[in-house]
Amino acid sequence: MTNFPNGISSMGVPLLGGGGIPATPGKVLFVDYGNGNDGVSVKTNSTKRPFKTIAKAYDVATTNKDDVIALIGNAEHTLTEMLTVAKNRLHFIGLDGASRMYGQNAKIDLGITGVAANLGTVLNTGVRNSFHNIKFRNLDTVTQGLYAFLEGGEYLYMTNCEIYKETMLTNTAAAEMVMNGDSAQIINCTIGSLHNPLTTDDIRPNVLMTKGIAGAGLVARDVSFINCNFWKKAGHINNRFVYGANATDIERMLFFENCKFISQKLSVAAPDQCVSFAAEQTQGCVLLKDCVSIGNTKLSTTTGVYIVGAVPTYATSGIAVAS
Repeated sequence: MTNFPNGISSMGVPLLGGGGIPATPGKVLFVDYGNGNDGVSVKTNSTKRPFKTIAKAYDVATTNKDDVIALIGNAEHTLTEMLTVAKNRLHFIGLDGASRMYGQNAKIDLGITGVAANLGTVLNTGVRNSFHNIKFRNLDTVTQGLYAFLEGGEYLYMTNCEIYKETMLTNTAAAEMVMNGDSAQIINCTIGSLHNPLTTDDIRPNVLMTKGIAGAGLVARDVSFINCNFWKKAGHINNRFVYGANATDIERMLFFENCKFISQKLSVAAPDQCVSFAAEQTQGCVLLKDCVSIGNTKLSTTTGVYIVGAVPTYATSGIAVAS
């Protein structure tokens, strides 16, 4: 027995696999930017009568009820302003036949807005929200629109997503992702791109750890990146994949496991570090376990960044060597 507007049930088993719609006591709200209509009622919302915009689905979603916003992927879901997710226990799922690390069927794009308040495509500040099987892009050129995904919530769970800030490739302050979250888990995701080159001679990281960007006082705490791709077409040895500007950007722990830091072969320079901070962290530890690097000089030379793996030599740990 199924009833999409009021939750999905089928003997307690999820109806769609591969990272699809889970069983939930909350509402499942379908969104189809190409064919939907925001005039549809919540009760009649379904795959055949979806909303048009994510903003409409978010507006009718209820906090702390494990509501699901399911994105039909036959058209890009274009935002006219940054989506701020302040409600708790919401789950955004891109409908797909597979769980992809990149090239997801459902995409959320922020277009050119010219509005300074639109820092990125999505700002998450809620508790225990999740995002699955979605590609996030920021195409905005407004000066303040430097990011694609900003995390400032608690217990974010993100799987099989791709995050890319497609513009401002020469802006040294830009980044694909801002990580100021408490206990976030990022798994099987791709952050950055191997396609468009960076031309800046500064840091321009994929993930910016600098505290307080996603919200005053917010800081990365107990954050894990597991089996993620960090991609870059580097333009200078100063480019970084992960960077924080302060000695207090990490509280307790920042962990990378089985991550790949790749500066593609047509890059004009090899970044001299993949993970770096302006100073040794005083409130937390950074650990890279079984991570690898291609097209970069070292995983890290920042004091206080710990590296363990199959190649224990400090200067070359995790660096792939051509045979």
